[in-house]
Amino acid sequence: MHLKKIIVKNFRLLHEASLLLEKQTTVIVGRNNSGKTSLSEVMTRLLTEGNPIFRLEDFSCAAHRCFWDAYLAKLDSTPADEVRPMLPAIEVRLSFEYGTEEQLGTLTDFVLDFDVDCTEALVVIRYEIEAGRIDDLFNELTDTDEATKPAFYRALRERIPALYTTRIAAVDPNDETNQRSISSVALRAACANNCIHAQRGLDDVSQKERVVIGKVLEKLFTTAKVNEADVAGHSLAEELEQAVLEIQEKIGVDFNTKLNELLPALSLFGYPGLPDPHLLTETTLDVERLLTNHTKVRYSGSNGINLPESYNGLGARNIILILLQLRQYFKDFTALDPKPAAHLIFIEEPEVHLHPQMQEVFIRKLGEIADEFSTEIASPWPVQFVVSTHSSHIANEAHFETIRYFMVAPDDGTGELKTVVKDLRDGLAGKPQPSRDFLHQYLTLTRCDLFFADKAILIEGTTERILMPRIIEILDKTQAADQQLGTQYLSVVEVGGAYAQHFFDLIEFLELRTLIISDIDSVALNAKNRYAACPVHAGTRSSNSCINTWIPNGGTLPTPAQLTLILDDQKVAGHRRIAYQVPELAGGPCGRSFEDAYMLANPVMFPMTATTANTLEVEAGDMAGDVKKSNFALEHAISDTDWIIPRYIREGLVWLAADGATDVTVAPAAGGSNA
Repeated sequence: MHLKKIIVKNFRLLHEASLLLEKQTTVIVGRNNSGKTSLSEVMTRLLTEGNPIFRLEDFSCAAHRCFWDAYLAKLDSTPADEVRPMLPAIEVRLSFEYGTEEQLGTLTDFVLDFDVDCTEALVVIRYEIEAGRIDDLFNELTDTDEATKPAFYRALRERIPALYTTRIAAVDPNDETNQRSISSVALRAACANNCIHAQRGLDDVSQKERVVIGKVLEKLFTTAKVNEADVAGHSLAEELEQAVLEIQEKIGVDFNTKLNELLPALSLFGYPGLPDPHLLTETTLDVERLLTNHTKVRYSGSNGINLPESYNGLGARNIILILLQLRQYFKDFTALDPKPAAHLIFIEEPEVHLHPQMQEVFIRKLGEIADEFSTEIASPWPVQFVVSTHSSHIANEAHFETIRYFMVAPDDGTGELKTVVKDLRDGLAGKPQPSRDFLHQYLTLTRCDLFFADKAILIEGTTERILMPRIIEILDKTQAADQQLGTQYLSVVEVGGAYAQHFFDLIEFLELRTLIISDIDSVALNAKNRYAACPVHAGTRSSNSCINTWIPNGGTLPTPAQLTLILDDQKVAGHRRIAYQVPELAGGPCGRSFEDAYMLANPVMFPMTATTANTLEVEAGDMAGDVKKSNFALEHAISDTDWIIPRYIREGLVWLAADGATDVTVAPAAGGSNA
């Protein structure tokens, strides 16, 4: 059995977020402030704290209006049983899935239905107003003017922690009126929850108060000490205590005799008298305190000198701590009797301080770690990992089916921002398997960071990739401050003209504003009846598969000349726009590739002898054919940096920079500048 789905309502950005979990490892990706940490926060508080307390700030912004509406209804003498449903509650719904032949164990109390075909157990946890406390929530509040809202919410901020409580119920998934109240103890017994937080610190000479390794060792010792079922661990704990006891006895006689001599001569003050006890010192050693405060992790050095933990790299120390914490959580699980039906462990940003290869190994080996630990117990460890990350290396190493994409979007009803969770398994379900395999392999090989970007640029080749930073720098000089791409989170992905179309569905699924820069690649039949490269004016079709996929023309592919006349709004589809070569001026020559388009945009740098548009296309194409692309790009990115961006790229980038715009028309540059 396993935890199949989590639904969170009214908690921060998680206004109504639904997350489908994998049986072992689920990877959460997304931009900053998209709700990833909020998920682990609400789960940890509701599943580990006996009486969790939330503040007004913990309620989603979209839920704040509900407090006001309930208040107005209460003033309007609306019955309490009608006001109560109007008050927002922080809610988490946990759906467990089990097999019909499985022993339910600690999940038994949560199964209420009698349907033999139903394999789901539903638990609903609500942080809601206590029964009979609605009057107290709104007591002495009388103003209904919108201007008084700040004072209203300040009052609620003070009252909510005292008047709200947590209620847990097992619910029949087929009939939600069929419920049974469940204690928090029973819930924790059914589903254990732990979290390895991000920004973890380790024992360091510069941070003496953070003895993290020692604390983890203390917890491992404490668990082993009380868990008699863990024979090996329990035995080691007893041996540790015995070793400390022997040391304590050896210290006692000599050490305490000398220590007593340090006591002041109280007899000078008439102490002790007949009824007064004599003062003695006795040294006791506490194993747990020894582990927490006096145990240091060292690394073997040379000449008998062991090195402090802080001398090791941050990445190695981070991975050691993660593994120790996983070990601790496993040992905690084995000490429980009965054992929970599910064990959920959140791991936040495991990539901290880890180099890229170690990040990839970590996510690959996480399942193997669980399997290795499971060999110590009679049954598999029912652990499910939820890994939140900003690492493209971790995201690309995980398969699509395990990835959940968190994004922020306006709520349809209130306009307030909320988290939307997207499951890549569902988002790419209709895509052919070869295309799915290509995307996964491509993202793995190229370390694509589309999951974390605000906007993206898909480019064809080396020249555009090398020159793109310089192009953006030139463009930003003419852009308004809020539309400068240099200050936005861009992902530039080199995909080639034959593969960009494979990304269309993914881009739309991620709702990622994307510019696709492609070459028009005009071709025509030659004497051998084969399509060969030719100037744009002479082309009968484009050989670029991305363009041909994007702009069908009633079943007939448009000619390159027709492509140059297509309006800007026809180059936009959903969240993406295509950009390919167009003349710098109406009726002028048009480049076939980036290099000749660049030359035609910068005639001062590349003087040509031709005088007509058609002959200029031919001459520019011949000149471009003689250059080496990488050398050309490096020269104009580093040495010759005063040039004009080709019009098709400039127009596309201006569209990309304009948030929310779907049709941005840019006049061609004139006078030798991009103004």
